[in-house]
Amino acid sequence: MILIADSGSSKTDWRLVASDASIQQVKTIGFNPYYQDSTSIADELRGQLLPKVHESITQIYYYGTGITNLEKSQVLIDAFKNVFPDCDSIHVHNDMLGAARALAGHHSGIVCILGTGSNSCFYDGEQIAHQVPPLGFWLGDEGSGGHLGKQLVLAYLHKDLPMDLRDKFEKRYGAKDRLEILDNAYHKPFPNRYFASFSKFLFDNRQHPFVYRLLFDAFADFFEKYLLKYPEVNQYKIHFTGSVAFYYSDILRQVAASKECTIGIIAETPIAGLTLYHQQTN
Repeated sequence: MILIADSGSSKTDWRLVASDASIQQVKTIGFNPYYQDSTSIADELRGQLLPKVHESITQIYYYGTGITNLEKSQVLIDAFKNVFPDCDSIHVHNDMLGAARALAGHHSGIVCILGTGSNSCFYDGEQIAHQVPPLGFWLGDEGSGGHLGKQLVLAYLHKDLPMDLRDKFEKRYGAKDRLEILDNAYHKPFPNRYFASFSKFLFDNRQHPFVYRLLFDAFADFFEKYLLKYPEVNQYKIHFTGSVAFYYSDILRQVAASKECTIGIIAETPIAGLTLYHQQTN
C-alpha cells in the first residue's frame, strides 16, 4: 500500500492506494515540524491514521508545510518510522513541490499555495527551479487565511471596521479583548490557525465594500511581493491550490487580470493531482 499525504498547518489529506489500486481517503489534523516534534506527530498518526490502514505500508510520499531543511524533514521521517517500522521507502518533501507536481505535472509553470499560509515557486516540470522566499506568518504570508484573518482582527482592534461589520463581528465572535487576541498571537500554539479561523467571516461578507477591498489588496500584495518578481510571470500560467485560492478564485482572477497575468488551474487541494502523479510514476 502506498501512503500519500498533503499536509498544511490546519489539516492533512491522505490517500491510501491499495495493492488492487483502490483508493481510500482519510483526513487528520495538520502537522508542522516547527511547532511539533516527532513524538507528538507519531502520537497523532497512531490515533487518527493508523486505525484506517488495513495493509502493510510499502511507500510513503509526504508533502507538508514547514519542511524547509533536512532537520525538519527528519522530524516527519522519525514519526513515520515510529508508526510504520516496516516501511523502508519514506519520502518527505515540502508542500510547494507537492503543489507543483499536482498542478503542473511535468510541465513548467508558476505554482502558488494560498491556504492557512502562502507560498510560490517557478517549477520547470521536474523540480522547483526558482523561488521567491516566503517569510512565514509574522513577516509574510500575504494573501493567506492567516494573513486575511490578521488584517480583519487588526481592523477590529484599531476600530477601522465600519459599524455594521463590527456589529456582525461581535455578534458572531463576541466582543474581543485586546489581551485575549495578544495571548493567542504570542503565547498559544499555532497563531496562524487562530487568525485563519476569522477568514470565514470575510468570505461571508465579501460583498461588503470594506471586505472586498481588504481581500483585493491582500491578493495584490501577494502578487507584488512574490509573483511579479518571477521573470517568467508573463510567460507561463499561474496555478493555485489551497482553500483561500479556491473560495476567493473570482477576486484572485480579478487581481491577476489587473497585473496582466494568466491564471491556470485553481484547485482546493492538491491531493487528487498528487495521487494521479504517483500512480503514473510508480
